[in-house]
Order: sequence, then C-alpha cells, then structure tokens
Amino acid sequence: MTSSPRRVIVASLIGTSLEWYDFFLYGSAAALVFGKLFFPQFESLTGTLLAFTTYAVGFVARPLGGIVFGHFGDRAGRRNVLVVTLVLMGAATVAIGLVPSYASIGVTAPILLVVLRFLQGLGLGGEWGGAVIMSVEHGGEHRRGLNASWPQVGVPAGNLLAAGVLWILNGTLSEAAFLSWGWRVAFLLSGVLVIVGLWIRLTITESPLFAEVEQSGAKARMPLVEVLRRHPRGLLVAMAARIGTDVAFYTFSLYVLTYITGTLGRPRSVGLAAVLIGSAFQLALIPFFGALSDRIGRRPVYAAGAAGAAVWAFAFFPLLDTENRAVIVLATVVALATHAAMYGPQAAFIVEMFSTRLRYSGASMGYQIAGILGGAVAPLISIKLVQVTGSAFAVSVYVLVALLITLVALWFAPETSRTDLHASSATT
Repeated sequence: MTSSPRRVIVASLIGTSLEWYDFFLYGSAAALVFGKLFFPQFESLTGTLLAFTTYAVGFVARPLGGIVFGHFGDRAGRRNVLVVTLVLMGAATVAIGLVPSYASIGVTAPILLVVLRFLQGLGLGGEWGGAVIMSVEHGGEHRRGLNASWPQVGVPAGNLLAAGVLWILNGTLSEAAFLSWGWRVAFLLSGVLVIVGLWIRLTITESPLFAEVEQSGAKARMPLVEVLRRHPRGLLVAMAARIGTDVAFYTFSLYVLTYITGTLGRPRSVGLAAVLIGSAFQLALIPFFGALSDRIGRRPVYAAGAAGAAVWAFAFFPLLDTENRAVIVLATVVALATHAAMYGPQAAFIVEMFSTRLRYSGASMGYQIAGILGGAVAPLISIKLVQVTGSAFAVSVYVLVALLITLVALWFAPETSRTDLHASSATT
C-alpha cells in the first residue's frame, strides 16, 4: 500500500467518478426513459414528474448515508468505509439495469426502482465526505483547495461518462431498442467500473490525521451528537452554502434535458451533447478554481461563482428557446462554468470547518442534508413552475433565490483556507 498524496487523490477521483456515474445515470434515465417504462399509465409530463420523484429518493437517502458512514468513518477509519460505499453503489446500479418494466411486473417495477435508488443514495451519502477528506488529509497544507477539488471533478466526470454512454446508445440504437434494452447496458457497465475502482481503493493507506486521532485515543464516541454540539455554525454554513450550488447545478445539467426534449420538443441528442460539452469544460475548471481558492481564499471564489450563476440563470432559458444547437451548447457551458467556480473551493471549504475527529460526520451531514433542499427537489420544482406559469422565467427566479441563500451563508462564514487541520478544533 502507499500513502502518496497523488495516488490517494487519483483513487478518490476515480472512485467518485464511478459513484457519480451511477448517480447521474439514474437522473439522465429519469429524464429520458423511466417515465415511459415505469409510469406508462400516466401522460408524458406526469410520468416524467413521477420518474424524477423516484430520483429524489436518492437525495433523501444521502443524509442517512452521511450519518451511518460518517459515524464509521470517524470511528473505524476513512479507507474501509470508502470501499463499502463503492460496492453498495455499484451493486444497486447494476440491479437497476435488471429491473423489469411496468409492462412486465406491474407496480412492483417502480417499487423496486425506488428501493434501489434509496441504496444508491445511501452509498453516495457516505462516499463524498470520505473521498474529499482522504485527499485533504493526505495532501499538503497549502494545496488543500486543489487537492479537495479533484474528487469534485468526479461529478462532471461521472456526468460526462453517464451522458456519453447514453448518447452513444441513443445514437446507435432505434427508439424501440433504446427503450427496450439499450438503456440497461449503461447500468450494467457499472459492474465493470466498480471492479476497477475497488482495486485502486484497496491499494491506498489510511489518512495520517485519522491515524493520529486513533493513536491518541481521542476518537469521538458519538460523532453526530458531538458535531451538533461543537460545530453548529459550521454545519449550518455548509448546508446553506451548498443549497444554491445544488439547485443551479441540477437545473443546468439535468432539468435542461427535460426542458429541451419536453418543452422545446428537440431530440434527446441535443441536450445530451450540450451537457457532455459543458461537463468536459468543468473537468479543467473545477481544479482551476480549487487552486485559485488556495491563493485568494475560499469565500471570494465561491461567491463570484454564485453571483455569476444567479445572473446567467436569466439568460439560460432564453438562449435555450432559440433551439439553435450551438447556442444551447454555449448556454450550458457558461452555466456549468459558473457552477465550477462554486464547486472548486466547496469541498475544502466544508471540510476545513470541522475538527479531524468529527470531520467525516460533519462534512457529510452538511453536504448531504443540503442535497434534500437543493438537488432533490430542483427538477421537480422546475417542472411544476413551467407547468403552472407556462414560462421558464419562474425557474430562473427559483435559481436566484437559492443562490441568494448561498451568498448570505458565505457572507457570515469564516475564511477557512488557513485553518490548521491538526488543531483539536477547526473553525466553528
């Protein structure tokens, strides 16, 4: 085994990429396929809405995963928990690819879908905190923003992989073949990817900072309880700062698929191509903004991204309405670039607010609870807003309100980039 920071970061990046591939694959399939296969008794828009409701179940499960795996991450170590979360996520995703449609087994089909989506969320809830913390705790003190941003790159990488696989299948198969079995191939591929990720994760060593806590006998007995008592400010700031980031991202990368195919009536390939290209740009931009936060601070970079996303939300849908492929790509690329400015420094910002003995639980809870209030409901609210108002302007206002919450949180937050992670208590 090795404790090389580079090796640990690569392992975290690959692992999170695979986990987010699984998670986003479900979201993309919910936008494109699941409404027709698992809720065919409803008209198209309602079926899509119900499909996104099953999608939201994963977000509800994520805080529970954060609590459970955060507890063991602070008690038993980061590395072993990351192995378990990877296997859980991969197994659930492969199983989704095997679930029969409503036409075959009736109401049992969407029930199985919900159960497996819950397991996906459980695994992802424990994944993020461990991957980011391992990258930070193995790396150099003055490169924490950059190091923590690499697991964040797993989000666009997973999205890119999921959208890319679906785009290839959609382009090479007929509509009937894609709906019948083509989409399942993307889910079954997860089994192969998990084997690769598992092999890499088993080659790295435990976090040196956790080893210090373990040797000193200072491990928390009930991490969650202590987080609530010792780091209430950090927990609230982490949650509020993330809400706007989450709403913006799932509007720009996921709801956009429903809007382009459902509202505009354009082919699936148009939205998938735009998300693919935007995600490709994020691969470079997230570590760039993470490194920039090491130089000028987490809060300025994060706030600039939030302000940019709030402004762009009002240009985004009018640009999509042109139905011009190049303009749609441009709108999505710029939107995801503003998200990258928030997401690059976000991981280090959240992790640095919690002491080592409580870091896994605190960071996981702050990050995952916000997901229920942000990403879980963003596609649902967006669909209903357009349905009720007949205009995407209401969606832009929704994104603005969420980002104002993020900006307020950043205003009251401490600057964490110079926090000493070896101290018994991080920023509170």
